[in-house]
Amino acid sequence: MGRSRTYEWGDPSITAGAVGQASGLEFLREVRSGKLPAAPIAATLDFTLDEVDEGRAVFSITPGEEHYNPIGSVHGGVYATLLDSAAGCAVQSTLPPGTGYTSLDLSVKFLKRITADTGRVRAIGTVVSRGRQTALAEARLVDENDRLLAHATSSCMLFPVPPSTA
Repeated sequence: MGRSRTYEWGDPSITAGAVGQASGLEFLREVRSGKLPAAPIAATLDFTLDEVDEGRAVFSITPGEEHYNPIGSVHGGVYATLLDSAAGCAVQSTLPPGTGYTSLDLSVKFLKRITADTGRVRAIGTVVSRGRQTALAEARLVDENDRLLAHATSSCMLFPVPPSTA
C-alpha cells in the first residue's frame, strides 16, 4: 500500500562555506557543475539548477505524487520553493565576491494546477532591480509549452560575507 523514496544529499556546510568566496555567478556555476553540493532541499524535492547567467537562474522539476497535497495536486510549497530558488539565485548571480543575500519576502500567485501529468516544469528567475542593500527579482513557473503556472516576486537583502578562515 505504501510508497517510499530514498535520496541522498551532499554536506551543506561545504556549499555554505563557499558563499561569498567567489562571485555569485561563479558560485552557482560550481553548484550547477557538481563541484559544490546542491542545497539539500533540491534532493528532497528532486529539482535541479539547469541554467545560470548574470541576473537569471532556471530550475526544473518533474512533478510526481510525492509532491502532492491532500487534494491530489502539487503542493503550493513546492511551487513556492522553486520560485524562491529561481528568484534568489538570479539575485545571487549578480553579486560580487564577499557579498551574500537572503530573501526578505516572497509573493506567489498560483495560476494553474500541477499534477504528475503536467510534465517537467521550469522556474525562471530574473533580477528586476539591484541596489547596494536590496534587490528585487521575479520568477515564472512554466510548463513545457511555456504556459504560465505561477508567478512570484521576491525582495532580497544583500550583506557582506566575511572571508573564509578555512
